[in-house]
Parts: sequence; structure tokens; C-alpha cells
Amino acid sequence: MKITNICCIGAGYVGGPTMAIIAQKCPHIKVTVVDLNEDRIARWNDTNLDNIPVYEPGLGTIVGESRGKNLFFSTQVDKAIDEAQIIFISVNTPTKTYGSGKGMAADLKYIELCARQIARVSKDDKIVVEKSTLPVRTAEAIKNILDNTGNGVQFQILSNPEFLAEGTAVEDLLKPDRVLIGGDTTPEGQKAIKALVDIYANWVPNDKILTTNVWSSELSKLTANAFLAQRVSSINAMSELCEKTGADVNEVARAIGMDSRIGSKFLKASVGFGGSCFQKDILNLVYISKSFGLHQVADYWEQVIIMNDHQKRRFSKNIVSTLYNTIADKKIAFLGWAFKKDTNDTRESAAIYVADDLINEQANIAVYDPKVTHTQILSDLDYLETRTTDQNKKFITSFNDPYEACKNAHAIAILTEWDEFKEYDWQKIYDSMLKPAFVFDGRNLLDGAKLKAIGFQYQEIGS
Repeated sequence: MKITNICCIGAGYVGGPTMAIIAQKCPHIKVTVVDLNEDRIARWNDTNLDNIPVYEPGLGTIVGESRGKNLFFSTQVDKAIDEAQIIFISVNTPTKTYGSGKGMAADLKYIELCARQIARVSKDDKIVVEKSTLPVRTAEAIKNILDNTGNGVQFQILSNPEFLAEGTAVEDLLKPDRVLIGGDTTPEGQKAIKALVDIYANWVPNDKILTTNVWSSELSKLTANAFLAQRVSSINAMSELCEKTGADVNEVARAIGMDSRIGSKFLKASVGFGGSCFQKDILNLVYISKSFGLHQVADYWEQVIIMNDHQKRRFSKNIVSTLYNTIADKKIAFLGWAFKKDTNDTRESAAIYVADDLINEQANIAVYDPKVTHTQILSDLDYLETRTTDQNKKFITSFNDPYEACKNAHAIAILTEWDEFKEYDWQKIYDSMLKPAFVFDGRNLLDGAKLKAIGFQYQEIGS
């Protein structure tokens, strides 16, 4: 099958960048990204490429190269579905906040709505590709919906999970460790797999394109994120032991990371992991395990989340105890709100939970993040439903200038590892703060010796 037209439903952190790269590498294919959110689509179409809704280094340039040629962003969902031969589903799959599986299971209502819309609109055979992170056997549910429409259209369901790290998504898409495609073992399923393989083969070496059955593909995504998150929680668990024993977690991480069986990646102690995938996917894994009666397996993976939550609470408590057990009416400057550098994504960011804890102690939080807006910060706190919006507004302020955010502060908390923080004039910041001036480095980012020489009371994780 020669593919000339692709549609992606969902213009978020996965759909937008992935389709931009496909459009750039496959100029012979028309790629249309659709979303019901008119504001989001308008921002993808903004003539100022700095205003596109997903911040990733290099993404704006790539979007600009193809947009209007073979890359289009639209709210006309039905039209795009009708014209496409391959339809990617890349909509949000948040953790359920209601009913059975609340707090663990993935909420698949948007996936089901997509499937029903595809079934209603389609007049000819389609390949439907799961791009969202989904629980095992979701493809079965999608296929059941699509195959029972009564209109005679044949659908092939493929699983093609994303393995992107936000902040390096463009590089991850251009030079992936692997591309995973799962499909049926039937002749029709194999033809569908080949059609998608041929698209990626325009820029990805064949030995990096793996094909499996659907179920293995779906579970591989959850497993990959669980293993990565497990490493973060493991080193964070050791960081607490290091603090009690006088060891330095950075030295421990360096020592074990030189073991070729372990490796050095994801061994940086911190205030904890965030983002849209790690926690959600592990909770999904926990729920699936429990649903099959595998309670020991569920308990094992749930501990990764428990450790991550503990690390964030421990960081908050340390700020309070260090500041003489009271932070009421004290100004605490947050440098960073995004869950990691080089992204404007704040989902499950450690900063949200640390801020929530400190606001409970009636601290005044001053935030500077180069890519996160004040509106987003308030939205993140409102989502926790700890306080009303007006109450949150009373305790939190955003700044466009990091020096203003730190002025007259009692302490600074580093919550995101933005490279620019290392380049600041820390003497100037120290001079503007109340004394003693504290820095709580939640990302082990700064040169502690240099800050201590200036006069800061400096603390990092695990030492």
C-alpha cells in the first residue's frame, strides 16, 4: 500500500512533534494534525514559530519548513479522517479520577470517542495507529468498536508507542533508539505493519525498526517507563541514606554508573520525577497487575511511586525545618516550574507539590520559569483542589526576571534543571536576599562550593 495521506488526532506533546518530523522526512505524504481545541490549533498555525504550543529545541524550525506544504494543523477532524489512509490516535489518556480504577487505571474515554468518530466517518479501509500510551489490550477494544459499525470498512489496528523524552523530543524522533510497531499476525496485519515501517524507513535504519504483536508493543511502552522511573526512585532512596551516613550520593552514582551492567543514565538524585508518563504508566501497570490478581507485582511497582512522593515531601519538610520550623509569610523563590528543562510541560512537576506543601505553611512563593506562564502555574495548583483559585493567587506570584523573583527572599528552591540557572550572577542574588540566605538545590545543579564561598547556606540532595 502506498501511503500518501496521514491524519493524527491530537495536537499535543506527542502528536505535534511526531507529525512534524514525519512531514519533514516524507515530503510525498500529506500530514494533517487535528484537534478540537481551537486555541491550540491556532498556535500551531501562528506565523511566529516561537508561539507554537509545544516548546522543544529545534521544533519551531522544523514546523516552519513543512507547514503549509505537506504539514497542516486543523480543527476539521471529520475531513482529515475521511481523507487519510493512516490515522494516528494521539489523545490524552490521563489517570482516572472517578469510578473503578480511580487513581490508577488509564481513562480511555478520549480513545473510545476517537474510535467511534473514525468508525462513523470512514468510507474506505484504514490503518489506525495507537500513538497514545495505553494499557495492554486497548487495541482489542478499539478494534471491537471499529469492526462493529456495519458499514463494511476494514480496519487494521497497530500499536506504535512513542519513546520521547521531553526536552530532547526532536533528537529522539530524528535518531530514535528504536521504533516499535505491533500488529496482527494475519496477512492483512502484516501489510499494515509494512506500510508503517516504510514510512519510518525514510530516515530510520531498518535494524532500529522492531515489529511485534500488538500486546507486546503496548506493554513494552509501560515497561520502559517503569524501568526508567524505578532507577530515579532507587537513587533517590539512596540519597536519603547518604544524608544520614555522610556519604555523597553524587559519588555513589558515579561509582555504580561506571559498572557496564548498570550504566550512568537516570542515576541523578533529585527532588523527584514528573512528566506525563512515568507516574501515569506505573499506576497503569499497578492496576493491570492487580486486575490479574498479581498483587506482589503490583506492590513492587507501586513502591516506585511511593518513593517518588516521599522524596518531594521530604524536600518540602527540609525547607521548613531548616528555616527554623516556620515559613509563614516568608518569601521562597522557586527557580523552575516545568518538570524538566527545555520543555514547557508542567504535568506532575515536583514544583507543584512542593509549592502546595509550602503554601499550606503559608509561605509566599515567587516563581521564575523561562517557559511556563503564571496562568499555567495557577492551573496546576488549582488541579490539586487543595485551595480555591483566589487562595492560591494570594500566596503565589510569577516573575519574568529571576533576579526580581529572588529579591528579598529568605530561600531559593531549584526545581528545574534549566542550564541558564548556572550562569546567573549569584553574588548579585545573594546581596539582594535576606540573611541568612538559603539555596535548596532540588536538582543538584549548581556548584555548591562556589555558592558557599559567596555566603549561601547551600543544600543539595543526598550529601
